[in-house]
Amino acid sequence: MVFSKLRPLGRSGIAASAVGLGCWAIGGHFILDGRPDGWGDVDDAQSIRAIELALDLGGTLFDTADAYGTGHSETVLGTALKRRRADAVIATKFGFTYDAAARALLATDVSPSYVDWACTQSLQRLGTDYIDLYQIHVGDLPDDAADAAGEALERLVDQGRIRAWGWSTDDAAKAARMLKFPHFSAVQQELSVFRDGPEMLELCAAENLASLNRSPLAMGMLTGKFSNASQLPGSDVRAAGHSWVRFFKDGKPLPELVARVEAIREVLTTGSRTPAQGALGWILARSPHTMPIPGFKSEAQVRDNLGALDFGPLAPDTMAEIDRLLAGFDPL
Repeated sequence: MVFSKLRPLGRSGIAASAVGLGCWAIGGHFILDGRPDGWGDVDDAQSIRAIELALDLGGTLFDTADAYGTGHSETVLGTALKRRRADAVIATKFGFTYDAAARALLATDVSPSYVDWACTQSLQRLGTDYIDLYQIHVGDLPDDAADAAGEALERLVDQGRIRAWGWSTDDAAKAARMLKFPHFSAVQQELSVFRDGPEMLELCAAENLASLNRSPLAMGMLTGKFSNASQLPGSDVRAAGHSWVRFFKDGKPLPELVARVEAIREVLTTGSRTPAQGALGWILARSPHTMPIPGFKSEAQVRDNLGALDFGPLAPDTMAEIDRLLAGFDPL
């Protein structure tokens, strides 16, 4: 079967590159729960060059959020896409309130009035009059709050301010509740060689939803560049002490994960792939609905990640060999 470098964004009628770009890192420094939640220092000019390169290489899907740098990621993305908006599919997210001056996230809000306000702010920062995919960023919501947000998002579609919407959540049952809304088209789930999500993938297959995949490289572990001696600076989210960062502890990669990467490195790099391209190929093979969105801070990372489009999904026997090699490790 010939691999298409484009995949449908669920039932939205929008098509985008099968591998996208996650724009968390280019947001720069910001704070969550009193701890750094960015990925260290950034160079905005370099970020813009990387986005322009991505478009040249066929990468059209860009996933950002108003939380990333409390708006800075959206501003940088909007600047880079200023002359090429029609070439890009912009996905952004809302739901975390913030103090932009302090670069700090404060709380969560998905009320209808906040949805309307947050959309207006994102449109201004992105320099566009429409968002292709607008996503709820808060992963767990009471049913009544989720329904109210869904109704508000449908109104934004009616107004032409967004084309479709989705939810960043790993709870398949909660995502399934949103199918009653006609423009609910995508979920954003964590998915990688180290973190499968079969229930959500089954929902996407049954209901024609796109699965955008965050942490597709396990926060960088699957690039193969870390060793037991690696140490990240305190300004990096992976060293900040957040309880939900599972692949690193105090800025050091977990030794058992370094061992896992080494166990599968040769298989991931089959066909002259890099480790990152192999890990993204695993996701592409996992389901025809997947769309991994690896992060980037440089042109070299964009070239590496989007190179996965040239190789396509891993072969079934390669997928089976990875399962076999990882079977001896304790589950995460």
